[in-house]
Amino acid sequence: MLRDTLPERREARWLLLGVLLNFLGRGLTVPFLFIYLTDVRGLADALAGLAAGWFGVVMLVFAPIGGSLMDRFGARPVAMISLLVQVLGGVLLAFADTPALAFLAIFVSAAGNGPVWPAGSTMLAQLTGERERQRAFALQFALLNIGIGLGGLIAGAVVDVHRPATFQAIYLLDAATYLVPLVILLAMPSIGRRPGEPGQARAATGGYRAMVRDRPFRRLLIFGLTLMTCGYAQLEVGFAAFSVRVAEVGPRVVAWAIAANTLIILVAQIPVMRRLEGRSRSRSLAVVGVVFGVAWLILGAGGLAGGHRPMLAAALVIACMVVFGLGETVLQPMQPALINALAPDDLRGRYNAANTMNMGIATVLAPITAGPLIGAGLGGAWVILIVGGCLIASLLALLLHRHVTAAQDGTATAEVAGSARPTG
Repeated sequence: MLRDTLPERREARWLLLGVLLNFLGRGLTVPFLFIYLTDVRGLADALAGLAAGWFGVVMLVFAPIGGSLMDRFGARPVAMISLLVQVLGGVLLAFADTPALAFLAIFVSAAGNGPVWPAGSTMLAQLTGERERQRAFALQFALLNIGIGLGGLIAGAVVDVHRPATFQAIYLLDAATYLVPLVILLAMPSIGRRPGEPGQARAATGGYRAMVRDRPFRRLLIFGLTLMTCGYAQLEVGFAAFSVRVAEVGPRVVAWAIAANTLIILVAQIPVMRRLEGRSRSRSLAVVGVVFGVAWLILGAGGLAGGHRPMLAAALVIACMVVFGLGETVLQPMQPALINALAPDDLRGRYNAANTMNMGIATVLAPITAGPLIGAGLGGAWVILIVGGCLIASLLALLLHRHVTAAQDGTATAEVAGSARPTG
C-alpha cells in the first residue's frame, strides 16, 4: 500500500527520505523547547514564551526573502544554505545558558528554518504531477511525523531537567540531522532549478504584489494564519505549558503524547489520503478546524483532572494529541496541494514561502498569548480562546470554497486540472 503512494520520480523519493531523517532530529527537541528554556536554563515562563515568539518574528523576515530567491535562482541552493544555518542554530541552542544567547540561537535557527520548508515543498511540487502531488504531500507529512515521533520517544527516555547535558545532547544531535538532507541535495544537482532556461536567473513576473492580488490565495492565507495560530503554533509552548503547569503531567507524558500523535498519523494517513481523493480541499480544511477544536477541549478536560486524578490527566493529554493527529492527516495533503494548485510556476517559491510566513506570524502570536495566560493561572481562558479560533478557521475555509475552481479544489478530473482560475 505504501509503495503505491510513492512519487514516480526517484529524486522526489530521495527528498522524502531526507524529510524522514531530518525530522527524526527535530522530534528530539520539538516537545521540549519550553521545558528546556524554563526548567533547565532558568527563564521565566513569560520570557520563554517571548523567546519562542522571537522565532516566529525572525522566520517571518527570512521566509519571504527565501521565496524571492527561490523564484530567482531556484529552490535547491536556497535550501542548502538554509540547512547549514540551521546546523549552526542547533549548536548555539545547545549551549544557550543565558537569555541573550538563547535569543541569538533562536534567531539563527529561525533564519534557516524560514526558507527551508517552502524550498522543500517547491521542489516536491516541481517533481510531481497534479494527480500525484496531493499523495506526495500526504506521504511527506507521514514521514515527517514518523521522524518526530521516534525522536520524541528517544528524547523522552533520555532528557532529565536535573542533567542539562541530556538536553545539550539532543540539540547537538538535532543540528547534525540537518546534514542529511544537505548531502541528498548535493547528490541531485539537477533538481530545484528556476523555471526557464537552465542556469538562468531572473525575477518572477509580478512578485509578491501579484501573489497578494490573488483573491483565492489571500483567503487561503487568512484561513491558514487563523488555524496555525490556534493549532500548530500552540504545540511547543501552549500544549507543553498547559500539560505541565495545569494538567500537572511530566515531560515524559508530553513525549508520549507526541509519540501517540505520530502513531495515529502513521496508521491513518494513507487510508485518509485515499478517502480524500476527489474530495473538496476547501471543505476538508473546514473539517480540520472542528477536529482541532475538539482536541483542545480534551486537553482542557485534562487540566480539570490535573493534580487529583493524575492518570486521567495523562490519558486526556495523550488523547488530545491523538485527535489533533487525525486533523493533521486531513490538513497536510489538502493545504499544500491547494497552495500549489493556485500557484503559477514562476511564483511557486513565493506562494510556498507565504505559507511559512503565516507560520512565522502564528509562532509570534501563539506564545505571547499562551505563555502569559497559562503562567498567570488562566489556562481555561487559553483553551476557550484557541477553540474559538479553530472554529473561525472552519468558517473561513467554507467561505473560500466559492472562490476556487473545481480543479483547484481537487474535485475535477485530471483532464480539467489546468482550467482557468476564477477572477475577482
